[in-house]
Amino acid sequence: MTVTVAIVGRPNVGKSTLFNRLVGRKIALVDDTPGVTRDRREADGRIGDLRFKVLDTAGYEDRTDGSLEDRMRQQTEIAIRDADIILFMIDAKAGVTPLDERFAQVLRRAGKDVHLIGNKAEGRAADPGLMEAYSLGFGEPVAISAEHGLGLADLHAIVSKAVDAAAEKEAEASHALEDLMPEVDVDVTDEGMDEDGPVRRWDPRRHLNVAIIGRPNAGKSTLINRMVGEDRLLTGPEAGITRDSILVPWEYGGRVINLVDTAGMRRKSRIELKLEKLAVSDSLRSIQYAEVVVLLLDAQIPFEKQDLALADLVEREGRAMVIAVNKWDTIEDKNEKLAELREQCERYLPQLKGVPLVTISGLQGRNIDKLMSAIFAIEERWNSHVSTARLNRWLGAMTESHPPPAVSGRRLKLRYMTQAKIRPPSFILFCSRPEAVPNSYQRYLVNGMRETFDLPGTPIRLWLRGGKNPFDKSEK
Repeated sequence: MTVTVAIVGRPNVGKSTLFNRLVGRKIALVDDTPGVTRDRREADGRIGDLRFKVLDTAGYEDRTDGSLEDRMRQQTEIAIRDADIILFMIDAKAGVTPLDERFAQVLRRAGKDVHLIGNKAEGRAADPGLMEAYSLGFGEPVAISAEHGLGLADLHAIVSKAVDAAAEKEAEASHALEDLMPEVDVDVTDEGMDEDGPVRRWDPRRHLNVAIIGRPNAGKSTLINRMVGEDRLLTGPEAGITRDSILVPWEYGGRVINLVDTAGMRRKSRIELKLEKLAVSDSLRSIQYAEVVVLLLDAQIPFEKQDLALADLVEREGRAMVIAVNKWDTIEDKNEKLAELREQCERYLPQLKGVPLVTISGLQGRNIDKLMSAIFAIEERWNSHVSTARLNRWLGAMTESHPPPAVSGRRLKLRYMTQAKIRPPSFILFCSRPEAVPNSYQRYLVNGMRETFDLPGTPIRLWLRGGKNPFDKSEK
């Protein structure tokens, strides 16, 4: 049984810094600006030999007016409900504030196992604040410094007790269940067994990382909430709500899909604030770690300059991509608009000819099945492998129908071709003078591979190398 630890507190006390420390990686954005974290983030944490689940939360603000701060508070309260241990963090240097006192009342009503954490306690300046923390009614505060890694031994003791208690409770429940169940002989057929035991219906290791990207207010968080069937991410009419890239696991079609919500990305010239730069950098890293990227467009203003820049970025990174046109419920003449979108896609993105384009409504949950079918199809193409024999038969037919041009009065010789890797499909072409092969002829070959080997919309890498065909004995 996995123990869940939630880190809560008012804004700017160091919750995300401790979260990164426990996870062992800097995956949550950290800045001196209050309110950097808005969504709750989940990851696997560790202290020494202990393994547990850790939740990072938004800074608690006592608002109930439907504002962004109110929605952030609701996300924090969901994390409190789901957690086994609450680490209530205060700023030891600043002491106890009225908002800390208000939050302490909320935690007492929650009836959870709450431990008071005094962060930023690396110097004597924190001593008065630690003494003042007794007034919150949670006993002796644990003095730590998340930034410097001090006090983790005390956190280890707290989590260790919870892990032991959870294991004991799970054992008692298991024994009680065994006492209630009668002894029966179970006939297990070959259909449900393999050499190692029963066959699972789905393998959780077969996960797929899918990043949702797009301009601000395109509906990325709303789409993910609709896909997973709960208000997992913070949404609203305000543009730029999402800052961190949040991973949301979701089971679909017998597979675990890791949906990654990202911050909306504007043109570089419009990004001025340091915090927005950090958020965009986090989104770019999410593209690098994704396998499939969904570029979400606004149906009212599709294929803006920034949309095309993002598509080009995904192609350069070699990720598989699906274009999803959101807010399709707002379009009146859908047939005419769809034909226009397909024409624009072919014209603006020739480097991704045939990329899947799906119309959806994240708000109403329309065509999510079509979106997932497109994701699985493009993933399969992204993992395609073509045999060397088939490649060279194709290369012979292509050069016969359209021979490579003569450069400086000398004919180019294309000798041999093989696939070097997948994800994305990458090919090596051995030829007489690699530097002389025109880009137009390389595009001719790449487009031919897309059509012949069923690779529409997939990034294709073609590397030219000099040298002779190693399997041609006549050239030795």
